[in-house]
Amino acid sequence: MAKEKTVFFCSNCGQESIRWVGRCPGCGEYNTMTEQKVATAAKPGARGARSTARKMRPVRIDEIPAQDHARRSTGFTELDRVLGGGLVPGSLVLLGGDPGIGKSTILLQVSGALAAGGTRVLYVSGEESARQIKMRAARLSVDAPELYVLAETQMEAVLSEAEEMKPDLLIIDSVQTLYCEALTSAPGSVSQVHEVTGHLMRLAKTMGCAIVLVGHVTKEGAIAGPRVLEHMVDAVLYFEGDRHHQFRILRAVKNRFGSTNEIGLFEMKNQGIVQVDNPSEMFLSSRSEPVPGSGVVCAMEGTRPVLVELQALVTTTSFGMPRRQASGVDYNRLILMAAVLEKKMHLALGNQDIYINVAGGLRLDEPAVDLGIAMMIVSSFRGKALPMDMVCIGEIGLTGEVRGVPQMERRLAECVKLGFHRCVVPKDGLRGVALPQGIDLVAIEHVGDAMELMM
Repeated sequence: MAKEKTVFFCSNCGQESIRWVGRCPGCGEYNTMTEQKVATAAKPGARGARSTARKMRPVRIDEIPAQDHARRSTGFTELDRVLGGGLVPGSLVLLGGDPGIGKSTILLQVSGALAAGGTRVLYVSGEESARQIKMRAARLSVDAPELYVLAETQMEAVLSEAEEMKPDLLIIDSVQTLYCEALTSAPGSVSQVHEVTGHLMRLAKTMGCAIVLVGHVTKEGAIAGPRVLEHMVDAVLYFEGDRHHQFRILRAVKNRFGSTNEIGLFEMKNQGIVQVDNPSEMFLSSRSEPVPGSGVVCAMEGTRPVLVELQALVTTTSFGMPRRQASGVDYNRLILMAAVLEKKMHLALGNQDIYINVAGGLRLDEPAVDLGIAMMIVSSFRGKALPMDMVCIGEIGLTGEVRGVPQMERRLAECVKLGFHRCVVPKDGLRGVALPQGIDLVAIEHVGDAMELMM
C-alpha cells in the first residue's frame, strides 16, 4: 500500500526537502519552499509490492538503428523556422507566454492546418469547454475532420484517450491544469506539474507522437512551476509581445533539434495569427522623412538579416544626474557608446539625457548595432539627420575603432533588396566579401570617420 508523506518543494527549481527552510539549497531563492503531500510507493520486496520496471540491456552505439524522422510542417513557415524545420515525431515542446498573447490561438490554427492535411490531432483543453473551443475555431475558420477536442483535466483519462486514438500530434492547454489522482496536491503545484510532464514525456517517446504543452508564466516572465519542467522537454518556446499591440515574436530558448537563435514574427488580426514573411519591411514601414536621431541598422536574428529603425533622443537634463535609458538594446552597450563618444570625440554628454529605442519592439543583442547607436546619439545631439537610404553596420571597441561583423554579404544583400544603397561599414569587415550590385559603401576604421558624415 502506498502511504502519504509531507515534503517541501521549491517553486523555482523543484528542489525537494523533508523540512521547511527559508532559503532553497538548490537555487538560493528565499521563501520558495511549499509544502506538498505525496504518495510514496511500497519498497521493493515488501509484501504486496510488485516491480513493473522492464530490464533494459545496454546496446552498442553502432548497433542502434538510425531513424531519420521526417519533420512535420506546421503550416507556418515562421514557426517551422523557430522549431528548426518543423515538428519532430516523439518530441515534447513547451510553449509559454503572457495571458492573452495568442498561445491557444496559434496552436488551434496549427491543429487545423495539420488536420486538414490528414494528420490526426488531439487538442486537450483544461481551461475551456468543447463548445468554447468550437466557437473560437469557427472564428478562425478551423474545420477539419481529423481534429479531435477533449475537455479534460485528469491525467489518467488523457493518457487513456491518447493511447486509444494514437494521435500524431497532442496539444495540452495547459499543463498546469492537469492533475494525477495518485497525488493529493492541487493542480498546478510543483509535484503535479512534475508528475504530469513525466507521464507525457513517456507517452511521446513510446508512441512517437509530438506533444505541445502550453505553460503559464509568472509575473517575472518565466514558466510557472519547477525549473526542472524546462529541463524535461525537448524545446522551450516563448511567445513575446504586448497583447495590446498586434505584433508577436516567437523565440526559442531551448531546442534539441535546432538552433535557438531563430525568431518568428507574427501579427495578431481578427482572423487569428498571421505570419510576417518580411519583417524588415514591417519595421521600416513608418519611416517617411529624415529626422535627427533616427536611422536604420542591420542585425542578424539567427540566419536572417533584419533591418530596423533605431531612434535616439539627446536632451539637456533637468536633474543633477543625467539619465540613460535603453529600450530594445543592451543598457550597458548604451553606457559604453556614450563613454567612447565623450572620451574619443570630446562630445559634452555629461549633462545630457540619452534615450535609445528600437522601433517595433524588437530586441537587438549583437554588437553590430554599436555603430548605429553611436551615430544616432551624435545625430540627435547635433541635430543632423542621416540620409533615408543609409544603413549603419559595425562594432565599436573601447578605443573607438570600428570592427568587422560576421555575415556581411547577407546584410548587404538585404539592404539592397529593401532599397538602401548607402551603407556605413567597417573597413576590415570587407575582406573576401562579394559586394552586391547597386550599393555604395562608406568604409571606416574609426568612430571619428563616421562622425564626419554628419558635420
